[in-house]
Amino acid sequence: MASVVSVNISADKGERKHPVPSVELRPGHGIVGDGHAGDWHRQVSLLALESIDKMRGAGLDVGPGDFAENITTQGLELPVLPVGTRLQVGGALVEVTQIGKQCHSRCHIFEAAGDCVMPKEGIFAVVIDGGSITAGDQVEVIQTNSGQA
Repeated sequence: MASVVSVNISADKGERKHPVPSVELRPGHGIVGDGHAGDWHRQVSLLALESIDKMRGAGLDVGPGDFAENITTQGLELPVLPVGTRLQVGGALVEVTQIGKQCHSRCHIFEAAGDCVMPKEGIFAVVIDGGSITAGDQVEVIQTNSGQA
């Protein structure tokens, strides 16, 4: 079963996020208190610990939140989930809106390693049903865009 490894926030966009004990997701908004929250298609970002481990294998000292992801997961291959997939993450329901992203500039991670996983392996979602999320919560695929779980 997939799970949440860490929940992370930052005050502003474009900076690493720091782990917090829990986050509250609000429908149509995102994570309360996070700089990426708002009325748009990338309210919440997710990245798998397995992706972070790839960068550790490249010699970087990185961990949850260092790629500016809100939710670090384990046990689920996030980038293969189609847009429209719904995920039950702890007490919240989110819907995948984007797989990967184009970086606005070469970040400090790319400068150090010559590569970054977030543009290829991070996913973004909007909040459908609000709720709280903490490390250890389960992540479950509820529905894909084909209607199957």
